[in-house]
Amino acid sequence: MEVELKLLVDSHDAEALHQHPLLKKYATSKPHQQMLSSTYFDTPDLRIRRCDAGLRVRQLDNDWVQTLKGGGGVDGGLHSRHEWESRVAGPAPDLAALRDKVDRKSAWGRLVRSPAVEDRLLPVFTTQVKRTVWELHLPQGDEVEFALDQGNLERGDRKVPISEIELELKSGDPTHLFDFALALQQDIPMQIGNLSKADRGYALYAPQPAAAVKATQLKLTKRMTVEQAFQAVIVNCMAQIQANEAGVVQGDDAESLHQMRVGLRRLRSALGLFKETLQPPEEMQQELDWLGTQLGAARDWDVLAGSTLPTVAEAVPEETRLAAVRSAALSQASEKHEAASAAVGSPRYTRLILSFTRWVQGCGWRDAMLPQERSRLAARLTKFARDTLVHDQRRLLKRGKRLQGASPQARHRVRIAAKKTRYATEFFQSLYPVKKVRPYVKALSTLQDELGWLNDAAVADRLLKQLQDDRADLAGGTGFIRGYLAARVENDDRKIRKLWKNFAPMKLPCR
Repeated sequence: MEVELKLLVDSHDAEALHQHPLLKKYATSKPHQQMLSSTYFDTPDLRIRRCDAGLRVRQLDNDWVQTLKGGGGVDGGLHSRHEWESRVAGPAPDLAALRDKVDRKSAWGRLVRSPAVEDRLLPVFTTQVKRTVWELHLPQGDEVEFALDQGNLERGDRKVPISEIELELKSGDPTHLFDFALALQQDIPMQIGNLSKADRGYALYAPQPAAAVKATQLKLTKRMTVEQAFQAVIVNCMAQIQANEAGVVQGDDAESLHQMRVGLRRLRSALGLFKETLQPPEEMQQELDWLGTQLGAARDWDVLAGSTLPTVAEAVPEETRLAAVRSAALSQASEKHEAASAAVGSPRYTRLILSFTRWVQGCGWRDAMLPQERSRLAARLTKFARDTLVHDQRRLLKRGKRLQGASPQARHRVRIAAKKTRYATEFFQSLYPVKKVRPYVKALSTLQDELGWLNDAAVADRLLKQLQDDRADLAGGTGFIRGYLAARVENDDRKIRKLWKNFAPMKLPCR
């Protein structure tokens, strides 16, 4: 299993990187350079790609080496993949040479044994890279290959620049890669590299806009401990956050920003669920709050411009003043998106992701725990999950009783309780029968959505007042919209109470 931490660095910082004291301090010899020319192969229908694999042939001096990589995953820039290599006679792959290396029962084993694959292989893209390599011996004894790759991804006359760092662990603890990267990042601005060269090459081969990514279903088992479940939940949330980075950084993709914010809210909810047992350092919590603020500001304006105002316009199409208000809201949304893009592309965000991933990978919560407290980490997940869901249900039921004639603040508290209960149920749903969980999650989602509309109206009122204060020419339009929303919220009170009356908690098994 190959384990490497990938980071993106601006080409202008390459010289500073060459001279960095950390490389001089821990290098066991002078750096050496290699010119690497690689061609990636696949079938016309991208069968290798669809098997979550990549096949390349690389020329290194006078030798040709083919490499098949498959499976694994990415966590905070840390790539872990199965890797099989063999020498070949020339620039074309030879799948027969890989067959003795790859388990025939695996998807990749079937791939290299398939005549339909072997007979249809063709080059899909190439990389031309100058690689500078330092062999490092870190203070903890880890052996690491530090490589700076500079060059291009190419397909036909199209080129995409490459300027990235790969920290490949030869022996030792993967968390120490994060320690080294964080120390280096104090002087050299870098970004997390969640995409491999193969990922970027296939994007060049078949360009597609960045797509918003929703949370993947989490599968926990009853045999897990509380600590194991915590790590699985946090990794799942972080995957959603990082999967939407590109869409946020590239521009005004409202859905990518929304899903990144959902991932962050799930993460913070998860930290709340486990807070009695596990808790990140205060400074890390503060950085998560900072990120939430950056994403939240853009999301609020997105909802106003893209949902709330169109809903009002549909209800009162004759109101001509709405167009000017929506234009101003769209301008604000675009401005906040630029700020969110800058935040996610900043060194501060990189430090947050590296630090948080290192904390999760290295079980950093143990550092602040007394030996007798660590027994809680090994507690049964089933009991913890049940106690958590019972607590969340009781909190939701208690707050829901006050919905009739409730103030916006009280409704908001019910919505937050419904959201937290839903997230907790989704985290632990694999521990319970589907026929019980699915309708319960659906009911929670419906309740959360309806109360969410009331919250959107409250946020809209705040933003519209801000527009009204900043631009006198919008006063008539913003005043009309605020009045319309206030009336609609009042009329929706009966609908909310009926929805609550029909809501039923999920019956949980006894301990």
